[in-house]
Amino acid sequence: MTGPVKQSIDAGWDDAPADPDDREDTPAAWWILNLVDDVEGIDDIRVQLVMEVPGTGERIAAHLAPATARRLRAALTTALRTVGADAEEEGQ
Repeated sequence: MTGPVKQSIDAGWDDAPADPDDREDTPAAWWILNLVDDVEGIDDIRVQLVMEVPGTGERIAAHLAPATARRLRAALTTALRTVGADAEEEGQ
């Protein structure tokens, strides 16, 4: 990729409990996955994972180097296999 990069890859809601009474400890969250190259102090492209609690202004962003993004992918694959879901079943 050349030039400035700010590319949205995907976004969605988590799977918080549907019952509002159960959301006190597990509020709904919005996640956004981007590619960015404009992070201060970082000179290359990063995978940016943003988690946001809607309506609160609370937001945290993780800026992952390729090796760290691969580690997260491996952890998600392991978690999916552990619960009996094939990592390739959905989202393709």
